[in-house]
Amino acid sequence: MKIIVLAGGTSTEREISIVSGSGVCRALRARGHRAALLDVFFGCGEEEARRAFDQEYDVDRAEAVMKEKSAELAETLKTRREFFGPWVLRLCQEADVVFLALHGANGEDGKVQAAFDLFGIRYTGTDYLSSAVAMDKGVTKVFFEAAKVPTPRGILLERGQEIPELSACGLEFPVIVKPCCGGSSVGVTIAASQEEYRKALEESFAYEPQAVVEEFIQGREFSVAVIGQKAYPIIEIAPKEGFYDYKNKYTAGSTVETCPAALPEEKTKEMQETALRAAQALGISGYCRLDFLMREDGRLYCLEANTLPGMTPTSLIPQEAAALGISYPELCEELIRISMERYQ
Repeated sequence: MKIIVLAGGTSTEREISIVSGSGVCRALRARGHRAALLDVFFGCGEEEARRAFDQEYDVDRAEAVMKEKSAELAETLKTRREFFGPWVLRLCQEADVVFLALHGANGEDGKVQAAFDLFGIRYTGTDYLSSAVAMDKGVTKVFFEAAKVPTPRGILLERGQEIPELSACGLEFPVIVKPCCGGSSVGVTIAASQEEYRKALEESFAYEPQAVVEEFIQGREFSVAVIGQKAYPIIEIAPKEGFYDYKNKYTAGSTVETCPAALPEEKTKEMQETALRAAQALGISGYCRLDFLMREDGRLYCLEANTLPGMTPTSLIPQEAAALGISYPELCEELIRISMERYQ
């Protein structure tokens, strides 16, 4: 197949996206596909576009160029109005499918998916509407509550509004404060006092105009991939210090990840069934990853859905697939196969 692996972009998760995309591109190349790595924002030149699907395509060089371009991002955003870089739409239309390795805003929030629908471009993952719903943590919470999916109590706050007393909102310290549409736990803070609460909101509003404030759930952290109509083995995430923030997610050795998670059979079944219900509640098709917390008494809370989760070779979904005997390259192909069912 001719495949464009679309990565990079303009979000705070650009660098992780490049790692995901280059890993996917190499894996698909190893399986015999004519895959090319493309920066959605910076695009490529005419010569690179002409040779994108060549057998001798150099993934390492494409990755290096994307990383070099990251230094130009802030300055380029000041002068450019259009999002798609040179040759991006043309190459995506030429491809049999686009593997979306984008993370965060302007990639995981449905905007690219909606544009691709209009251009007749086939892509991996779920559609534009469910992408937008899942990206917004405030909207996700409303959908979960309506579908009786257990989720922490919380409120949505707007930048500039008067900060309400937590007790008036049915909450008490400590609380979790996070940007409404952020990813990779960027800007997420635990607040245990009024002063920390105020500072946490300031940090969150520095990223976005909306913030979600949730009750703090003390417990074990888990993640479950839903691929098609199947829930994969559960992975437990145990940071050595603090919680599963950006540093612990991407610093080698900072987190112990166990798959399959050491859980009783009935609790494993409950969490996997809840993951399937949560994905259905948000209208997600194709694949996603659901994040969970479990209190000491066994009560489960579904936190959010990631519709374009990390796809570095050591990311959570590849680890869950490996527990089933599915290699990383095989997983990449499976995600394409599952996603293409939407077009049949």
